[in-house]
Amino acid sequence: MIDLTAGADDDGRRLDRILRKALPELPLSMIHRLLRKGRVLVAGKPAWGRRRIRQGDAIHITGAASPGARATIEEAEAPLPPSWILAEFEDILIINKPAGLAVHGAGSLDGRVGAYLRGKRPPSLSFKPGPLHRLDKPASGIIVFSKTLEGARLFSALMRQRRLRKIYLALAEGHIAQRECWEDLLIRDRKAGKTFASPEPGARLGLTSVFPLVSTAGASAAAYTLVKLEIHTGRTHQIRAQAALRGHPLAGDRKYGGSPFPQGPFLHARSLEFPPDLAGGRRITAPLPAAFRRQIALLFRGSAALREAAERAPSQCAPRQNALY
Repeated sequence: MIDLTAGADDDGRRLDRILRKALPELPLSMIHRLLRKGRVLVAGKPAWGRRRIRQGDAIHITGAASPGARATIEEAEAPLPPSWILAEFEDILIINKPAGLAVHGAGSLDGRVGAYLRGKRPPSLSFKPGPLHRLDKPASGIIVFSKTLEGARLFSALMRQRRLRKIYLALAEGHIAQRECWEDLLIRDRKAGKTFASPEPGARLGLTSVFPLVSTAGASAAAYTLVKLEIHTGRTHQIRAQAALRGHPLAGDRKYGGSPFPQGPFLHARSLEFPPDLAGGRRITAPLPAAFRRQIALLFRGSAALREAAERAPSQCAPRQNALY
């Protein structure tokens, strides 16, 4: 026997989908069988899987054992340091992720955020806070987590509508002399864990505006360029793959052909800018990791490049409708 109560983030969702999220221990076939045999009651009456649940609905299930108490992943996670939190709103949380920390899995940022939010939001059967976009494990900087279902929906809609500006800083090999628009059809090879350019069906547009800020002297093989990038699409490893395609892999990015580099690769999600009608058009900026800042100072002998990196630059690429998807 299992008794559940729907929360605010369950409101309007289908019963079968709520049960799949709330009871991951039960096989999907068993959930459908319980529904078919009338063993799932809502407000005391048998309910179909398609039924839309409302906040406060009592769900009673017979013929299935209640899951035993078990420690959640979040309970075993290290705490989320307050210094990592860049901004917190009612529906989303904005984090400055350290380089080398995975977003998903055991010991990940996802677990730390879950532990931080536990007890700070209404209980839900079907919704779990999580990251709303990608950020590679080697990368640092801004990543946004949902706190509520409404926050997840709103942020996803803003990305589809291209109303968010996401700016990165990276250290690329070689000399990039002028502003560019990187436009490629990209495809993900899951077995290799890499992204490639491909004309094959299934390849999707990758679009990135590139602004070189400062380069080491000359255009030798040992040259480096500090670049600011605005991504207009959200492909896995987009910046890393597109830079390598042009002979400018990120310094230290061995996966994409980069040469060894101290503590590299350097890829930092620097800022996230909201539209004027949301959060007052606020721009959230993530401080650079100390190692990144030291390398820039060593290579380029000063911080003028960082001051320029903070300035807002116009996009180099032509807008594309729904380019993120």
